[in-house]
Amino acid sequence: MSMQKCKFVLLLLATMLLSACYHHRQHTPDAWDLTKQQLDSISFSTTHHYSQNFNFIVTSPSLPLSDALPDMAFDTLYVTKGERIVVAEIATVPSDSIDTVWVKVARDQITQGWIRETELLQGVSPDDPISQFIDFFSDTHLLIFLAFGVMVVGAYAVQHLHRHKAYIVHFRDIDSFYPTLLCLLVASSATLYASIQMFGPESWRHFYYHPSLNPFALPMHLGVFVASVWAIIIVAVAAADDVAHRLSGSDAALYLAGLAAVCAVNYVVFSIFTLYYLGYLLLIAYFVCSLWLFFSRAHYRYRCGQCGHPLQHKGRCPHCGTDNV
Repeated sequence: MSMQKCKFVLLLLATMLLSACYHHRQHTPDAWDLTKQQLDSISFSTTHHYSQNFNFIVTSPSLPLSDALPDMAFDTLYVTKGERIVVAEIATVPSDSIDTVWVKVARDQITQGWIRETELLQGVSPDDPISQFIDFFSDTHLLIFLAFGVMVVGAYAVQHLHRHKAYIVHFRDIDSFYPTLLCLLVASSATLYASIQMFGPESWRHFYYHPSLNPFALPMHLGVFVASVWAIIIVAVAAADDVAHRLSGSDAALYLAGLAAVCAVNYVVFSIFTLYYLGYLLLIAYFVCSLWLFFSRAHYRYRCGQCGHPLQHKGRCPHCGTDNV
C-alpha cells in the first residue's frame, strides 16, 4: 500500500472517530409535573402492590358488590367463584370505621360495583397462574392435611419397602446422587420460602402480585428462591432419568413414588418448622444425615472386575463370587 493510501485510510478513520450524530431527546414530562391523582395512584401501587386496571380472579364462593359508596343509597350485586374482575377505581372513605379503602371492580359493563379492600383481597387472587400456584401451596389447611396424610402414607410405604427390600432414598438408596440432591433442594427451598414470608413479607407480597420466573429480574433473596425452584425441576428430571437407567420398570416406579413422598414430607415439615425457627437446625441436621447416609451406604467406590457389579468394599463379589483385591 502506498504512502498516500495509508494517509487517506488514517484520515478516514480519524474523521469517523471524531464525528458523531447528535440525538435530540424526546421531551418527557418531569416527575414533578404529574397530577395529584397520578401521584396518589403511584403511592397506592407502591404500598398495596396493585392499582387501577389490575386483574383478579374470584376465589371465594361469592363477593358482594355495592353499586355506590357507603355514604349513598346502594343495591348489592354479586360476582361468583372463577369469574375475572378488573379494578376500575379506588377511593378513600374516611367515615368508614371498618376499612377506609374502597375498590370498584367490574366483571363487565353491567356487573360492577364497590367493595372494601379487606373483603376484596380475602376473596380474590391475581389473575396469574404463578400467583394461583402460590395460593394453592400456601394454604394452611392444605399444609396441615398434607402433613398428616403424607406422614401416615409415608410410614406405611417405608415399612412396605423395607419388608420387600425395595430401593428408597436415604434408606436403601441407589448409586446416584440426584435423588439425594433433589431432597436437599426441596428442604432448602421450603426453608427459604418460609424465611421470606417471615422476614420479607412485603417483598413476597409484591412478588405475589407481580410474579416472574426470571431470577435475574428479582431482588437477591427472591431470585435465589426462584433459581432453587428451577434447580428442583432440572434435578428432578435428571433423577428420574438416572433411576430409569439403573432400575427395572416396577422398581423404578416404586422408587420414584417413594422419592416423591420424601420430597412432600420435606416440603411440609420444613415449611412449618421454619415458622418456629426450628427449621434451620433441622435443615443442618438433615444435610449432615443425608450426605452421611449416601456416602457411607449408597455410594459404591468399586466395581467387580468380572461382572461389573458395584461394590462398597474390595473382596468377594456377592453377585458372581469373584475375589476383588
